[in-house]
Amino acid sequence: MSEASSQQEIGLLHDPDATRQIVNRLKRANGQLTGVINLIEKGGNCREVVQQIAAISKAIDRAGYLVISTAMRECVAMEGEGQAQNQKELEKMFLSLA
Repeated sequence: MSEASSQQEIGLLHDPDATRQIVNRLKRANGQLTGVINLIEKGGNCREVVQQIAAISKAIDRAGYLVISTAMRECVAMEGEGQAQNQKELEKMFLSLA
């Protein structure tokens, strides 16, 4: 199954508000990652580096959970054919974040 067809099946692209939130969180994490890289290259404080890495990890996790929750809402709304396959896909995605 291709990535594009998988996204359409779980409904990620059908909720523009969720998509905006996901993109914003990932962009924020990307900016934090750039900052950490610069901090490390400049010999920054170890504690500060670890704190920033933890924040980046949480931001990415939250984006992932938002993707899954959006997909779950879409799956419940579908209530039809392909629902069992979508539920299996959602479970697989959820477990990949655990």
